[in-house]
Amino acid sequence: MVSSYPLPEGFSDFDVFSLGSCLLVEGLLGFFLNAVTVVAFLKMRELRTPSNFLVFSLALADMGISMNATIAAFSSFLRYWPYGSDGCQTHGFQGFVTALASIHFVAAIAWDRYHQYCTRTKLQWSSAITLAVFIWLFCAFWSAMPLIGWGEYDYEPLRTCCTLDYSKGDRNYVSYLIPMAIFNMVIQVFVVMSSYQSIAEKFKKTGNPRFNPSTPLKAMLLCWGPYGILAFYAAVENANLVSPKLRMMAPILAKTCPTINVFLYALGNENYRGGIWQFLTGEKIEAPQIENKSK
Repeated sequence: MVSSYPLPEGFSDFDVFSLGSCLLVEGLLGFFLNAVTVVAFLKMRELRTPSNFLVFSLALADMGISMNATIAAFSSFLRYWPYGSDGCQTHGFQGFVTALASIHFVAAIAWDRYHQYCTRTKLQWSSAITLAVFIWLFCAFWSAMPLIGWGEYDYEPLRTCCTLDYSKGDRNYVSYLIPMAIFNMVIQVFVVMSSYQSIAEKFKKTGNPRFNPSTPLKAMLLCWGPYGILAFYAAVENANLVSPKLRMMAPILAKTCPTINVFLYALGNENYRGGIWQFLTGEKIEAPQIENKSK
């Protein structure tokens, strides 16, 4: 069925099938879990709070990442990209905007949790909606730049999915990468790290930890750290010197974030988990009234 299409350089039949299978599992599992999170928020009135709206928005972004992974999986089984150059640009833009939005919403949830636990300030609907709209517009701006020439979208090493092209490492790439990374990764990592450090200190004083404050940052770095390292390595060295298989590990790890985020921010939230359970089974679980209380 696929024998007429040559294998991507550096990959065997087994490699292509294995990576495609990973993408398919990540895509379908992430989409299903986040779809349940989204529908539960829309259906269960008890879940519709400003803080949970940020979790809902994160789930929407992660559904987009999962859709991107599923398309890449389908192309991997075909062993070629069937949607042409325009499809590659669309796939790259869609994947980039949802990935950036996911990172931003993780930081927004950390900021909200800091205020809940450390300043006892509740998020208002006006602030939550304004923040969500700003995040989507801001991410769309940075994701649209490669479409008009600042940066570029091209194929991943497997040549069955598209993302920001780091293979050239030229001045155009570097001039885009640095400000994009500062505004869409470095600041967000700082917000997550500082917020959960403050929460950890608060938990030490009260002696009543609600969750492990180090887990969100570790999960964020696990999913997006390899992509960041590869992107900055490409700014100083020829990224093509890194084996194609190793370079494909970055998108594979990144596309685990939709599933990980569900367990951290939806199922790990007692209020949200209870709402999902009630939505799926009709049985109500009495949960504490503190929002975003996680294991």
